[in-house]
Amino acid sequence: MSLSILVTGGAGFVGSHTVLELLNAGHRVICVDNLCNAFGAVDAKLPESLKRVQELTGKNVTFYDVDIRDKNGLREVFKKHQIDCVAHFAALKAVGESCRIPLQYYQNNITGTSVLLEVMAESNVFKFVYSSSATVYGEPQKLPLDEKHPTGNCTNPYGKSKYFTEEILKDLCESDPRWSVISLRYFNPVGAHKSGRIGEDPNGEPNNLMPYISQVAVGRRPCLKVFGNNYDTPDGTGVRDYIHIVDLAEGHVCALDKLARGDLKGFVVYNLGTGCGYSVLDVVEAFSKASGKEVKYEIVDRRPGDVATSYADVTLAAKELGWKAKRGLKEMCEDTWNWQRLNPNGFSGAN
Repeated sequence: MSLSILVTGGAGFVGSHTVLELLNAGHRVICVDNLCNAFGAVDAKLPESLKRVQELTGKNVTFYDVDIRDKNGLREVFKKHQIDCVAHFAALKAVGESCRIPLQYYQNNITGTSVLLEVMAESNVFKFVYSSSATVYGEPQKLPLDEKHPTGNCTNPYGKSKYFTEEILKDLCESDPRWSVISLRYFNPVGAHKSGRIGEDPNGEPNNLMPYISQVAVGRRPCLKVFGNNYDTPDGTGVRDYIHIVDLAEGHVCALDKLARGDLKGFVVYNLGTGCGYSVLDVVEAFSKASGKEVKYEIVDRRPGDVATSYADVTLAAKELGWKAKRGLKEMCEDTWNWQRLNPNGFSGAN
């Protein structure tokens, strides 16, 4: 079934890879993005990431430079297009940064989502896939983390913004049976498209591990900062469940297909991860092997809001979405390095 899908934050890392997979699956895609964390439009028509998505797929993307907090701007988009579903990626997403500027995170991630939902309801669009996060679980009470693990005891404002939004979505579904919502709790997306044409290109200093490692390897940064080596983990560094970005994007296609079939009502949540945990130093070692480059690092103080270990139980997504991650840490590192070496300055060095 070919759908018309609105993708918010479509020019970003997760958004652009998902747009590519949606187009390859035969769907039509309309993107909105305020470009706060994406490289802008070189030709004033499309951001560079979406321009490359068009080249890779041979299909067109419709793009609007609109902030999700701009209700009138969103209304215009919904008036111009007959939209079937919304996939919502537009959010600020850095744990450490959220501890420094919490109001911006709450404003964008919670208020912005509420505005989007209001405009959807006005436009009679009630199918919604939400980009959530494993941070909603807070400090793990048990591992692996399954979807029944308690949420809300979050350790940082980013996680709280995702948790509060999930609660809003639950209330919305309780109040109005027309809504069908799938919340996808990501673990740690990394990697890049196999072509090396699109990948993660953060503005300024990277907040996430893999792009920081790759920028050190390519010579853009002198040294990786490892936040703490005294956690209760095998080597003292934080352990996370890293998931290849293409696996993650394919998970969204499965979720949107489930919504399109109409066999879901109300609010449902799924973890998207691999079920395996790797430490920071595990990733450094794997990336060094994949790139053939030494990744220099230094140990610094722990970062506010981080937990020691987090990895997923992904049984439910396999059972109900028919989805399972296929790509391991070696491929994640190889594809990240391929992207970085071909684009040493990210999208700003467009070629």
